[in-house]
Amino acid sequence: MPFLFSLLVIALMIGALIDIITRDDSQVKHLPKMVWIIIVILLPLIGSGLWFAIGREYGESGISMPRMRRAERPRGPVDVRPAPPVDVRTTEQQIADLDREIEEWRLRDEIERRRQDGGDAAAGPAA
Repeated sequence: MPFLFSLLVIALMIGALIDIITRDDSQVKHLPKMVWIIIVILLPLIGSGLWFAIGREYGESGISMPRMRRAERPRGPVDVRPAPPVDVRTTEQQIADLDREIEEWRLRDEIERRRQDGGDAAAGPAA
């Protein structure tokens, strides 16, 4: 009987150690992981019991396997700004649009220059 009890304590200790080592730091409560490991090694029965009772964080649905982690939620504020608009034009269309824009600015400059020349010509003979 003592042999069976010792085996159960060792199995509990090994299970607790594996759980501590594989668990993410954010899921360990009250003490750092290294302190929990030392407690479980020095006091196998009590340390393992404390670890499973208060040392680890269980998922929302109860006890979960260490390898089965739920998706982590983003920490801090979530950015909800809309995505920037995506240009769906082809490169050729973009180049054609730029050419039209350049031509428009060239024509505007020419119109402005003619207005200034026309204004100077009208002011010249009148003076």
